[in-house]
Amino acid sequence: MFDTNPFYDLSGFLTPAIMQMYVVAMFLAVIAGTIIDTIHKKSAQYFFENAQKAQKSATRTVTGGEKVSLAISTVASEVLTSSEFANPKRRMSHLLTMYGFIIFLVTTVAMIFAYPTPAEAAPEILTVLWHVGALMVCVGGYWFWFFIRCDVNSEGKPWYQLVRADLFILSLLMTATFALLWSYFGGILLFTIFILASTFLFTTVLWSKFAHMFFKPMAAYQKKITKADGSQENLPDLGELTDPDLQARFPDIPTYMGEKPVHMGLGIKRESPNHF
Repeated sequence: MFDTNPFYDLSGFLTPAIMQMYVVAMFLAVIAGTIIDTIHKKSAQYFFENAQKAQKSATRTVTGGEKVSLAISTVASEVLTSSEFANPKRRMSHLLTMYGFIIFLVTTVAMIFAYPTPAEAAPEILTVLWHVGALMVCVGGYWFWFFIRCDVNSEGKPWYQLVRADLFILSLLMTATFALLWSYFGGILLFTIFILASTFLFTTVLWSKFAHMFFKPMAAYQKKITKADGSQENLPDLGELTDPDLQARFPDIPTYMGEKPVHMGLGIKRESPNHF
């Protein structure tokens, strides 16, 4: 199973050109969905206006070298290692799903475009990675779906209760699951479900969380820029609450917290991060 290219079985009724056209169509669907999502939610407009607003309250200018360093830090931290997840189980689940999806997607494209027929046999490592990528998606995705989701883990809601935000993870799981089943058992039915699931995954970007993977790095980068230039997302730099000068600027502090504000405690860090 792991060392065979399942797409070779399609050569009897689907030509390589048709399979390649389908991949291109799904790629264009993701681009179109992301653009429409950006326009509909005004995400690009928000980032631009927020950046312009932050520049007005900046206390220093961030150099080009600093911006490059912050961009590399964002890619290394928020993108490659998902450091924003405080819950280690959630982080591991996300990394398994993310890297599994990337491996599965890249190897699918490689097998369909570079090795479309049995005469051009794909390297064994490529077919192994295709199956491993799908398995990683299933392990990370089902782990998240049944045990880690906030409404299931923290709110006690049943795992089968669906909302629109579940479109992405469910269609992704269906795609990976039926890809593996089709590869093992074969048959037109399993292949049809696999294709329907993948089509649903790539054509519902406007209604799913698919597009957020493109917005998250931008939001994380912009947040680091606002810290570096001192604008702090237009929030004041409070400093020590006991500072007399600070209390003179914000007289509500001693009014509501006393002249010597006490330590407010651990807050959200009081318990282990199981909810995000």
